[in-house]
Amino acid sequence: MTEHLTKESFKEKIFDYTKSEEWKFLGDRPVLIDFYAEWCAPCKMLSPIIDELATEYKGKIDIYKIDTQKEQELAGAFGVMSIPSLLFIPMEGKPKMVTGGRSKEELKNLFKDLLKFQ
Repeated sequence: MTEHLTKESFKEKIFDYTKSEEWKFLGDRPVLIDFYAEWCAPCKMLSPIIDELATEYKGKIDIYKIDTQKEQELAGAFGVMSIPSLLFIPMEGKPKMVTGGRSKEELKNLFKDLLKFQ
């Protein structure tokens, strides 16, 4: 099962945006964050794929979910306007946001491209 982040756990594990505007990643491996809502049909289609990838890449890539209805401040901090929105956070460099549903293969390719993960 994929871990859900709250504002507080996000600030501890990913980035404390309340203390700094300059990006400083706190994690020790690349991250994918799925911004979703319960009512979103494309999000529901993406969810099992995200869960499969979380199992496949366990210990290599951290995969989290953020419910945009419960964590509106977090969604706003990252400018999430449409869902699903996927935030790819590499170890080096800035995070990149991708919107819309994706297949498992597309997500694996995005891991290579955006997370520099082989």
